[in-house]
Formats: sequence, structure tokens, C-alpha cells
Amino acid sequence: MPTECLFRDDSYLRDVSATVIGLAGVNIALDRTVFYATSGGQAGDRGLLVTASGAEIPIANAIFTDAGKTEIVHVPGGVTAQPILGETVTARIDWDLRYARMRMHTALHLLSAVLPYAVTGGSVGESESRLDFDIPEAGLDKDAIGEKLNAMIASDAEVRTRWITDDELAANPGLVKTMSVKPPMGTGRVRLVEIVGLDLQPCGGTHVRRTSEIGPVRVTQIEKKGKQNRRVRIALA
Repeated sequence: MPTECLFRDDSYLRDVSATVIGLAGVNIALDRTVFYATSGGQAGDRGLLVTASGAEIPIANAIFTDAGKTEIVHVPGGVTAQPILGETVTARIDWDLRYARMRMHTALHLLSAVLPYAVTGGSVGESESRLDFDIPEAGLDKDAIGEKLNAMIASDAEVRTRWITDDELAANPGLVKTMSVKPPMGTGRVRLVEIVGLDLQPCGGTHVRRTSEIGPVRVTQIEKKGKQNRRVRIALA
């Protein structure tokens, strides 16, 4: 049964009341959730499920169970209490962890605007993240990249999300920057993340509302991973 993924419309939601609709071993499915599920280089949220009796179930991860990325299960950390099917629980994320990843994920979108090359891979961390680019043999200047990136961050650009149809995306293939991860299609609509005046691309991840929330970042390393593959690492300053 599809999960109502509240994080897609509001990344700032920290908790929600939800109903247990499935139990698969220790994994728990809810009718709706604030937990981001692992995808697109961003790890799933951690946090708690709190039962009606007040018992706390630590959640170590959230994952999709279907190719269309519509069904989520919450993965407990270790042996814990189990909720009852049909029970109402409170789903509560680790906000500090989520917010750090929101800042980093938005920073990576800006990095892909600074370096307008095809993205071959990436990873969103809490304090350090990376993107891999398909770049021909050429020198990359860490300081110059960092300067451009921080100027974009300081511009305080608004970050918006909106939905388009699968057909609209198919008609605009240039919106897709990633070669290794394709946006989920087949449900009829695709989510776009727009950093106003700077970047527009399909993305299901969590983001801040304005670029100034990211704060200063550093380009920590540029690695040669192949003839045309460059890995650029950034960290929160």
C-alpha cells in the first residue's frame, strides 16, 4: 500500500501521527511518514516511533520497498518493542541529522550548477558530501569552485518544489543531470527542485527553503577517478 510521503511537500516536518498498516518481520509500514527513505544518494532518516503507550521504537533507517518509490518501511535499530497493526503512533525524525542533510543536498545542487557537466554519482552526508562529474581532461581549481559556490549560497535564493508529468520530463531530457540515478517515473508525475535563478532538476530529496540556510562550505578535495571522472568533495565550513 502506498505511503503518503510528507517530506516531499514539506522537508521541515519533524513528526506526524500515523497508522501502522503493515508489519514485515521487524520492519514497520505506516500510512504516512516524515521519514525520508534512502534514495538518490541520500540516506534514510533516523528517529523514533512512539506508541500510544509511550514506548519508543528507535528507527535506524527508512527504505522503499517498490521500484516506483511509493511504499516505505521503517527499519528499527536492534531488538525493540513492536507496534500493533492498526495502532496510531507518532513518527519523529532526528531533526539535527535531517537538517544537516538538507543543507548539504541543496549545496550539491548548486555545485552541479557551478560545474555544468553530467553527474555520474554522488552522496549526501551530514558534514561532507560529494558529486562525481563526467569531465574531460582539465584542471579544476578548488578555490575558484568554492568561491562561486559560496557566492550562490550567499545570494539567499529561494528553493521551490513543483511537480510535472512524466511526459513533460520526457520532452525536456536536459533537466536530468544524473547519469547513474534516473528520476522515478511511472507514477505519472515527477518532482522538480528549483533554486530560483540558479538550478532546476528532478529530485526527490529534502532541501532547505533558501540557499543562505546552507552556510559557508569548503571544497575539500578533487579526485581523479578515471579518464573523464572527477570527484568533488565539499564540507560545511
